[in-house]
Amino acid sequence: MTEQNLTSDKRNMKKLMTEWRQFLQEEMKVVVGAVKDYICPPATQDLELNTKNRDAAIKADHIKYGPLNVDEPGDYWKDIAEYWDTTEEAAKKSNCGNCVAFDISPRMKDCMPGETSDDDGELGYCWMHHFKCHSARSCYTWAKGGPIDEDSVSYEWQDKNEFTKD
Repeated sequence: MTEQNLTSDKRNMKKLMTEWRQFLQEEMKVVVGAVKDYICPPATQDLELNTKNRDAAIKADHIKYGPLNVDEPGDYWKDIAEYWDTTEEAAKKSNCGNCVAFDISPRMKDCMPGETSDDDGELGYCWMHHFKCHSARSCYTWAKGGPIDEDSVSYEWQDKNEFTKD
């Protein structure tokens, strides 16, 4: 191999390495950008915001999140059954734990403040009303099809939502 060929090979290798570094830097920007976009919903990290959103869902006539105490529901299930024009038994089966907007994906569990399950169920995130929601409760806006238990589906719901502090 001549010195001229060796010099040319070095230049080519240097150019190849420079292009490779540029490619990796661009790909890292894409990956880091995607990861930055998928944060924990603010209400999972901010108790005041979560409480505000939950309380609003309890009081709103079109939502009526409840019952407050799942062990002592009062007339909650009777009232929601009347609203839905169904039986109390059917209403009790239509709870947050099987709602299409109830997120208990692995990534959302990581957003929760430690252990969030009890004898009645578990805490998840409600993408409809933006608060930490218990699986044993329900609301007027319940929709069949849940829970969300895969990160990819959780990310799709996040893509559909804009986080605000209002």
